[in-house]
Amino acid sequence: MGIRLPGKKLRRSLSGHKEVNSAPLDVPKGHFPVYVGESQKKRFIVPLSYLSRPSFQDLLSQAEEEFGFGHPMGGLTIPCNEEVFLNLIDG
Repeated sequence: MGIRLPGKKLRRSLSGHKEVNSAPLDVPKGHFPVYVGESQKKRFIVPLSYLSRPSFQDLLSQAEEEFGFGHPMGGLTIPCNEEVFLNLIDG
């Protein structure tokens, strides 16, 4: 399952895959998992290049200020609406 972005493909993955050496099996090199959602979290695999985007950096800063980064799911959790997230990274 995936969402097409210009030149990139953002994939939503299924949580619960077994991990080997703390590296999820479904995360390709050059990508990282992000959990997005307010109550129901969905896992997305995003390219590392997104970390250099000002809009993504702003979203991370807002999430850190409001919620911190210590979440029980582990990994990077962004507690915002999924649609807002998709619109933000698409633009």
